[in-house]
Amino acid sequence: MAVSKSTLSIVFIVLGGLAVLFGIVLVFVGPIIIDDQIVKNVEINPNNGLSYTMWKDIPVPFFMSVYFFHIVNPDEILKGEKPTVVQRGPYVYRENRWKDNITFHDNHTVSYKEFRQYFFEESMSVGDESDVVTIPNMLVLGASVMMENMPFPVRLLLSTTFKTFNEEPFLTKPVGELMWGYDSKLVDFLNKYLPGMLPTSGKFGLFAEFNNSNTGQFTVFTGQDDIGKVHMVDSWNGLKSVDYWRSEACNMINGTAGQMWPPFMTKESTMPFYSPDACRSMELVYQRPGVSRGVPVYRFVAPKTLFANGADYPPNEGFCPCRQSGLLNVSTCRHNSPVFISHPHFFEADPVLLDTVNGLSPNEDEHGLFIDIHPETGVPMNVSIRLQLNLLIKSVFGISETGKIAEVVMPMIWFEESGYIDGPVLNTFRTSLVVLPMVMEYMQYIFIALGLAGILGAVMLYVNDKKATKKTSVSLTQGVSTNYLYMHIKKPRLQCELQSKMCICMSFSNL
Repeated sequence: MAVSKSTLSIVFIVLGGLAVLFGIVLVFVGPIIIDDQIVKNVEINPNNGLSYTMWKDIPVPFFMSVYFFHIVNPDEILKGEKPTVVQRGPYVYRENRWKDNITFHDNHTVSYKEFRQYFFEESMSVGDESDVVTIPNMLVLGASVMMENMPFPVRLLLSTTFKTFNEEPFLTKPVGELMWGYDSKLVDFLNKYLPGMLPTSGKFGLFAEFNNSNTGQFTVFTGQDDIGKVHMVDSWNGLKSVDYWRSEACNMINGTAGQMWPPFMTKESTMPFYSPDACRSMELVYQRPGVSRGVPVYRFVAPKTLFANGADYPPNEGFCPCRQSGLLNVSTCRHNSPVFISHPHFFEADPVLLDTVNGLSPNEDEHGLFIDIHPETGVPMNVSIRLQLNLLIKSVFGISETGKIAEVVMPMIWFEESGYIDGPVLNTFRTSLVVLPMVMEYMQYIFIALGLAGILGAVMLYVNDKKATKKTSVSLTQGVSTNYLYMHIKKPRLQCELQSKMCICMSFSNL
């Protein structure tokens, strides 16, 4: 039995209306469903396989690239001339990071310690750990500045001690020893008779205390009661704040532990985190949108005020005593040694710093730090944290090892910690937390479009059907009219003609 076009149009209108209604419902309900799935996947919960594994074991490539500022004129520096350096590197180390001693608490927090190990990657490096470079001797030049205000006899005694243990103002040693430690009779002496004076009880090296170590005990919020607080630090080593700095605001432990952030970030959001290595909280700001391996991201960078001094940015007054903008004095958390942190090559620092050392050439692409983050989930897709370690050196009266060194903040090394999500982890993340929510978002518009198309098609079908019916009705009417005219006009005319003929015949017959 054939279905009429009118019936089909009614069916299409009903189906189209239902599709539009479903699409409109998705417009309001879809985002709620998507957000609910994101919340369930990003909270710190052992039942969430993907996000919990990423948080616990960080199963993504992570590397530390180290660059040394090799001093080419150490003798001239001792005579008061400007230092000249040549960058050597990178020397690349693969990082293994994992969390241990994980303990969940009733107040929706979890405590853990994150451990780290470093393994040299020769294939990614420009040389080998046996490469020899020359850098300032922190034991001599750093200690000299620390003892600058001590009585003159104490300074003479320190100089005599340096001579006794053959300590020179500059070190020329292999990269591996400078990184992970070298034997020093002076270090052994100090650890024996003045324990606790040095940060290490074994060999002395720039990263000796980093390898096979942890960053302290973090307690962070799981987000199970409030997703806006997920990954935010509740305490570090049991502390709500530190005491390294001169203001309450600067001592605050703000933000996350620096690996993940709460979801649903906007361009107005910031990325605060606490860094045990820098002894302070830092905050990154939005720069621009982008795409990282097919995933939409926001790029966050360090603001120019991050290492500004108190004169240029009053809120940083608590981090002083300050020198030029671009330097963070970390002596208070580094055994009072005159150590400063900055961006590599004094990027975005006071230009005066560049004038004191030859061989530096800062630029944003190579020396600016950034984090590319997926804003909906708060998961970093691409990370590059770049920092430089500097030592204040100068001539100290009574310590002959310092010669006539002009006062200068001397770059020693800079390092980049970088990582990115790739491989199976990226595919799973992109499918679960990017593609599926995107498909659900597009479905609402697809249903609305299909519904409107169905309704429009039904209306067109109905109109065409009406036109066809009207045309048929007109044809039938015209046929009936023709028959009527034939019967009522043509027939009398024939009869008249017949009658005329009969009259003529009758006339002839009378004749």
